[in-house]
Amino acid sequence: MSALPPGSVIGILGGGQLGRMIALAAARLGFDCHVYCPEPDSPAFRVAARHTVAAYDDAEALAAFAEAVDVVTYEFENVPAETAALLAARRPLFPDARALAITQDRIAEKTFLREAGVDVAPFAAVDTEAELDAAIAVTGLPAILKTRRFGYDGKGQAKVASRVEAAEALARLGQGCILEGLVPFALEVSAIVVRGAAGGTAVYDIGENRHANHILDETIVPAPVAAATAAAARDLGVAIADHLGYVGVLGVEIFVVRDGAGERLLVNELAPRVHNSGHWTEDGAVTSQFENHVRAIAGWPLGSVTRHGTVTMKNLIGDAAADYAAIVADPDARLHLYGKREARPGRKMGHLNRVVRPG
Repeated sequence: MSALPPGSVIGILGGGQLGRMIALAAARLGFDCHVYCPEPDSPAFRVAARHTVAAYDDAEALAAFAEAVDVVTYEFENVPAETAALLAARRPLFPDARALAITQDRIAEKTFLREAGVDVAPFAAVDTEAELDAAIAVTGLPAILKTRRFGYDGKGQAKVASRVEAAEALARLGQGCILEGLVPFALEVSAIVVRGAAGGTAVYDIGENRHANHILDETIVPAPVAAATAAAARDLGVAIADHLGYVGVLGVEIFVVRDGAGERLLVNELAPRVHNSGHWTEDGAVTSQFENHVRAIAGWPLGSVTRHGTVTMKNLIGDAAADYAAIVADPDARLHLYGKREARPGRKMGHLNRVVRPG
């Protein structure tokens, strides 16, 4: 694919905050965005040149959408495989359908990582209670039982300490699951990787992720890990992106385990999209993850990922965004609101970044 000139149209599947921030970054580079989403009051619609309200299985609407854009990307990984296939047959789709399929299913993802030589927690598929004993023999207890698909922010998973708890959780989750061994990690970090269509890559400095109620609360950059560990995490992100033949921004969530031998890394999860733990890049790096995603899928050179200083990203969950006046009164805070009309418990309404520059 040749580089897209300004004025080209980027199609985005999904109208949430990530689609909104991709559209804002694209507009700064002279692109128009066309957002496709079933929800009529999607935040990304309000900053896009065009939008389509239609279901992800509406073949006619998808075909019309494809005809109206030059390239297609997405803001979330739960795009149906049939949707991806229909669009990929008509327009360049980045990340591609293979990356989407692998990262949609936790078994496929863990298997891909293990076959690529990446360390992961022990895991086993569990579809019925009869399979629990064999799975527990692989993972041990306690363990984490997760749905294979559609889980996020702690939803669709349960910590289990016994076979009885595992059986109860499996019945409650009600679909195909994966049982994962519990990892005694010291902290979780993210590698935010961007890979261009020509194969060039860049990785932002590694950030530590801190959670509250299973939802990302803060990301702190740089992460408090050894320099060799940070370098290994960056290398791991590049290796995974290369192995996928990936184009765009990829979020790689990694557990850091500390023991007598030092620090070692286990990959927890992949996100084939811009990532919440990369929001700090909007104010804390020369080029944000959103702009670099646009550059990558448009065939442009990647931008610098150099960090400006020590950065903290804080999610604004539920009513926390109501403190916007106090936040903007703080000269050190940079506020980003998502335009969502209703604040609900656990709903991400925005985030703020703080950058402490050297000297």
